[in-house]
Amino acid sequence: MFKHKHVLGVVVLLSSAGAAAAFNLGDLQNQLGGALKQAEPGAAQQAAPQADSGAMGQGAFTGTPALAALSSGEVGQGLKAALSHGVDTAVSSLGRANGFYGSPKWRIPLPPALEKASSLMRMAGMGSQADALDLAINRAAEAAVPEARSLLVNAVKSMSIADAKGILTGGNEAATLYFKRKTEAPLTQKFLPIVRQATAQVGLAQTYDRYASQAAQFGLVSADQANIDSYVTQQALNRLYQAIGDEEKAIRSDPVGTGSALIGKVFGALR
Repeated sequence: MFKHKHVLGVVVLLSSAGAAAAFNLGDLQNQLGGALKQAEPGAAQQAAPQADSGAMGQGAFTGTPALAALSSGEVGQGLKAALSHGVDTAVSSLGRANGFYGSPKWRIPLPPALEKASSLMRMAGMGSQADALDLAINRAAEAAVPEARSLLVNAVKSMSIADAKGILTGGNEAATLYFKRKTEAPLTQKFLPIVRQATAQVGLAQTYDRYASQAAQFGLVSADQANIDSYVTQQALNRLYQAIGDEEKAIRSDPVGTGSALIGKVFGALR
C-alpha cells in the first residue's frame, strides 16, 4: 500500500543516494512525508481571480453625468486604449529576463510540497537541484508571457460596446476578469509547451511529477500541484492577470498619468 511518507522522500533521496547516507533515512523520509501532507492545497487557485459574469453582462449603463454624456464610440475607444496600455505594460514587465525570477512579488515558488522539503534537500547536499528547478520554472514563465500579447490584444479589439460599458463601470477588476474569461484556455495551451521545454532540462522536475501524481490520488497533493508544468503554467497566468489588474487599478486611480487625453477623458468622467 502506498505510504505518503515515501513520496517526497523518494523524490529527494533518488537524486543523491550518497549525500543521503549521512542521515537517518527513515527520519528524513518521515519529515519529507510530513511536509508533503501539510502542503497548502489550492495556492494557485487562491492567486487566480474568480470570474464574475455579471460584471461583463449586458446590464444598463449607469454612471456620472459626465460619463453619460460621452458617446459609445468615445467610451469604447478610451477603454480599448486603456486596456492596450495595461496589457503592454504587464507583458513587458513580466516577459523579460528576471521579470519573474528577479521579483519578490512575481517570482513563482516551487510547488508547496517541494518547497517545504527544500531545506531538507539542502541539508542532504541537494540544494543545487532545488535551485535549478526554481530558476527553470521562472525562466519558463518569462519566456511564455510574451506569447500572450497577441491574444490579449485580440481580446481588446473584439470587445463589444456592451463589454466596454460593463467593464468601465464594473469595478477595479472588471477588465482583468474579461481577459481571463476570453484568454485563459488558449493561453494555457500556448504556455504549456514553453514551460515543458524548460523543466525537461531538470531531473528533479520529472522525479517530482512521478511521485506527486501518485500522492494526488490519495489527496496528499492538490490536483493543481500534481504536475510541475501545469503548476507553473497556471502560476504564470495568475501573475499575468494580476499584473494587468494592477495596471487597471492604476489607470482608474490616475487616468491622466497615462499621458493619453482620451483615457483621461473617459476614466476621468467616472469621478
